[in-house]
Amino acid sequence: MQKFVVLADIHLVPEGKLSHGLDTLDRLNRAVAYVNDIHADADFVVFAGDLADHGEAAAYARFKTAIAPLTPPVYLTLGNHDHRPTFLDVMGPAHANADSGCIDHVIDAGDHRVIVLDTSDPELHGAGRLEARQIGWLKARLAEVPDTPVVIVLHHNIAPFDVQTDFIILQDNDAFADAVLGHAHVRQIISGHVHMTTSGTYRGVPFCTFAGAHYSIEPMSIARSGPIPAERGKYVSPVPRREGPGQLAVVLCNSDSVVVHMENFLDRHLVLAPELFAWS
Repeated sequence: MQKFVVLADIHLVPEGKLSHGLDTLDRLNRAVAYVNDIHADADFVVFAGDLADHGEAAAYARFKTAIAPLTPPVYLTLGNHDHRPTFLDVMGPAHANADSGCIDHVIDAGDHRVIVLDTSDPELHGAGRLEARQIGWLKARLAEVPDTPVVIVLHHNIAPFDVQTDFIILQDNDAFADAVLGHAHVRQIISGHVHMTTSGTYRGVPFCTFAGAHYSIEPMSIARSGPIPAERGKYVSPVPRREGPGQLAVVLCNSDSVVVHMENFLDRHLVLAPELFAWS
């Protein structure tokens, strides 16, 4: 059996700052300690984006120091809060994939292939994108292993959830689904981004999301709360945001199945004050 851990939505800030009232460095330190205490036997750890809250160099420097004690090997990719050039300046150019130019990885672990995709595009103001060359790279990596089970990790959710954040999903989800459906054994798509725990299928592609290391959101259906306005910043969500849980995904793969456990490394559920989310 292969085991790996996925963390996401770290949202580190420079020293002396908080993210919506939360000490995200403390939360990352707790996650690292939890992995080392409980899952040191994992084959590797994937950080699936939103490593920094605003893509600052100082935040990436704190992140680099904080993850150094992790026992398993680490793979990184980016989300909508990240800034690729700054990330590469701090973390090193070797993190960029030579073929796609993004922070994409292919990991062959035991009998499975794990593909990690960078969906960061700051110009989309929260939504995600896979460039055409990334889709081509994904298709090629899938074609190399037609009989091998595959798990894909990316920051953005691939399907709308009938919630207020549906306007910031992976925009080219149909092109992504077409690529995935061309392979007979893609067993799971794992994402963060939405700060919620969900599971489902999109056009027959199985997916799940986990709440991540930042604040958590309780879903509220669009059908009960009205349409989403087109302009970013005009909408104030009535969904309560909670301090926790801080959550990671533990992925167990064998010849017959892929199982994803959502485990809480921090078990706090306090409601956060609305004034902490005065978006600028």
